[in-house]
Amino acid sequence: MIHLSSQTEALAVRLAAVQQLSVEAAIRQALEDQARRAGLEPEAGSRRRMSVEQMLAFGADIAALPVLDPRSPTEIMDDLTVL
Repeated sequence: MIHLSSQTEALAVRLAAVQQLSVEAAIRQALEDQARRAGLEPEAGSRRRMSVEQMLAFGADIAALPVLDPRSPTEIMDDLTVL
């Protein structure tokens, strides 16, 4: 367990709130960014997972995109199977 000063903890909480992440995710992201700048490669096989908040934000971004084809999914699939 790592013990943080109250100032460091408060900064981590503020950063997490601004980024809409958990405190742990915000700290990890900040550490990974600093590690990359220092020339450290990420551990083999490790991938950054999206938080629930990030997934919801991504879904909202996709839903906000304009509809380019007004046909129903069935109509689109029917056209694709004809080809």
